[in-house]
Amino acid sequence: MRRFLLFAMIFWNLMTGLNASAVDWANKDRYAQANHELMAGEPDSMRVVMMGNSITEYWYELHPGFFENNHLVGRGIGGQVSSQMLARFRQDVLNLKPRIVVINCGTNDIAENNGPYDEDITMDNIQSMTELALAHGIEVVLTSVLPCDEFCWNHSVKDAPAKIERLNMRIMDYAAHLRHVHYLEYFSSLTTDGRSMNKALTDDGVHPNTAGYDVMEPILLEMLAILNR
Repeated sequence: MRRFLLFAMIFWNLMTGLNASAVDWANKDRYAQANHELMAGEPDSMRVVMMGNSITEYWYELHPGFFENNHLVGRGIGGQVSSQMLARFRQDVLNLKPRIVVINCGTNDIAENNGPYDEDITMDNIQSMTELALAHGIEVVLTSVLPCDEFCWNHSVKDAPAKIERLNMRIMDYAAHLRHVHYLEYFSSLTTDGRSMNKALTDDGVHPNTAGYDVMEPILLEMLAILNR
């Protein structure tokens, strides 16, 4: 039943994304009210925005207390590619004035959710989000794409592990050459074979389950503790 519900959520995210494309391709309206309420409230000098796709979205849904207890603001939207995240970056990140933004993207680009995958375009989008954040005085954490050897909604992508490895190398190299930009490596902690996600940590091979997020959380907190010193 749990696996069925997860697949249903993935399908719903894909379908709602397609339905929204004609009027709000980047789904900027998704967090509009939440953003308004957040900006109307008390400023938070420790605020961290988590920008991402369903991996980030489900993290909040499964572990809301982790977000609330650590000044984390979840801004993940299922099914999104990096170009959609870039399009809503001002509304969902810059306007919230966080101290840090954590960007996790690339999975859906490689899964071809918005057409053929182009590694250079994905990197362009990651770099653009990074540059926007830095221009607004926001520290940037770029995370690795999580391990996955097959996308349950697009079996035509046959070489996901190789594409993930190349993209992660480029993200890591990019972060290494910039001040106030950091690379957060989740990948090795979630895999046992260097290709797929550990089956104990996922229900569909793509998204962490609650045990998977249990593995990721101390890795993130360690990075945030370093940046907040």
